[in-house]
Amino acid sequence: MNDNFSDTQLVRKRIVATRGGVVAAQHKKAATVGAEVLAAGGDAIDAAVATSFAVGVVEPWMSGVAAGGAMVLWRAKEQKAYVVDYGMRSPRALNPADYPVVGGQDPELFAWPRVKDDRNVQGATAVAVPGVAAGMELAHQKFGRLPWREVVAPAAKLAREGMLLDWYAGLLIASTARPLSLDGDAAALFLEDGRWPPLAGWTATSEKRLDQRRLADTLETIGRQGATALYGGEVGALAAYRAQWAEPIEVRYHGGRVFAAPGMTGGPVIVECLRDLQAVAKPGYVDYARTLARHWGERFQTAGDRDGCTTHFSIVDREGNFCAVTQTLLSIFGSRVVSPSTGVLLNNGIMWFDPEPGRPNSLAPGKRCLGNYCPVVGETPSGDRYALGAAGGRKIVGAVLQLSSFLIDHGMTLEDAFHRPRMDMSGGDTVLADPALAPDDRRALEAAFRVATARRGVYPDAYARPCGVLRSGEMNMGCTEPAQPWADTVAEV
Repeated sequence: MNDNFSDTQLVRKRIVATRGGVVAAQHKKAATVGAEVLAAGGDAIDAAVATSFAVGVVEPWMSGVAAGGAMVLWRAKEQKAYVVDYGMRSPRALNPADYPVVGGQDPELFAWPRVKDDRNVQGATAVAVPGVAAGMELAHQKFGRLPWREVVAPAAKLAREGMLLDWYAGLLIASTARPLSLDGDAAALFLEDGRWPPLAGWTATSEKRLDQRRLADTLETIGRQGATALYGGEVGALAAYRAQWAEPIEVRYHGGRVFAAPGMTGGPVIVECLRDLQAVAKPGYVDYARTLARHWGERFQTAGDRDGCTTHFSIVDREGNFCAVTQTLLSIFGSRVVSPSTGVLLNNGIMWFDPEPGRPNSLAPGKRCLGNYCPVVGETPSGDRYALGAAGGRKIVGAVLQLSSFLIDHGMTLEDAFHRPRMDMSGGDTVLADPALAPDDRRALEAAFRVATARRGVYPDAYARPCGVLRSGEMNMGCTEPAQPWADTVAEV
């Protein structure tokens, strides 16, 4: 490997089975909030609402009140899967003429032609209508047990305290410091003196916290008023937005089955990949790469997504109800604009659209955004059930596909599946391979594809950041991406 990193270091995450509920999330504090709601008598939906709002506080550049996403549910009593679609939409008053193409490529995630002043990427003109509050409320109204205010309150408490700015927070803020400095309110929230990332000296520890008191006020208002606070109430005037129930896509696969979200998500892609792999008795990395290459090629003809900055969490409660939830601001730090009256970091969902007219995903008013998020609920041939998803833009589908195959095709434990090396094929002609792959697997990939290597590490993210939970009999367990320092699994106590 042509890099500076240790070849002998091992990073693992421990799995402990429990009869209680389990929350696996991209941040330990958000997972703890969800587990505490389970312990207080809530079910998986109550924990999902609490975790959703909490993760927007402690991982604000990935998710939050201004995010959109999707949730796949499994209800044990009914033996039935559901989907809540709360993806973003473009504003109804949007005029595509306000986003003239000037040539070149956009500076962010996609290969779109560049728009004048990067209006579709940065600033208030890049903001799409968010869906998190509406989606969480819709699910809670149907399945929640605890009062809405009670499950939103922990997030407001976290915001009142302010998130701790440790070295990892400093690293992520530093990665986007320049664009954050262009918005006065974003600079005031995330940067020191409006210019510098909040990194302590290299031998020091940090006790600094974000000032999220305005966000705390906003969350308390949402706790009192529900989603109407954002959609026509005290917080926002987005009255036309509605989250929706959707019918999940079900695919039978090698004695198991997988339920995915339909529509403008990565769900249709993973379903087509699984249908391809149905013809392969024991799929391996070359099979994963081939089917991903085929279906990403088809998707690029109508879409063109690349990476995005997303969060995912998975929950199973003691009764066997599951939630797989993925939500995103799109870019890291979204539009890099903070609403001064609410303390909310706004998304840049307009960047999901092709600025060239006349294409299926072209920019238009009142249009649904196309995303790659891919939460799933699956079942293995032995009857174990799991909820799974990941953060990481177009890398998400490949990660969820491989983990599902590890569990269904290869009978792996959850711990072994999460620690097994992965590859990524998410467009282009090159497979990205973990150097920890077995030599035979590496040689097989090299015989079929151009191969580059990258380690699993903290930063950058080469293979997505999955979170999953699994129920075997009456025992529940969870795991998160081993290389991610904040991600963790917490069980109710």
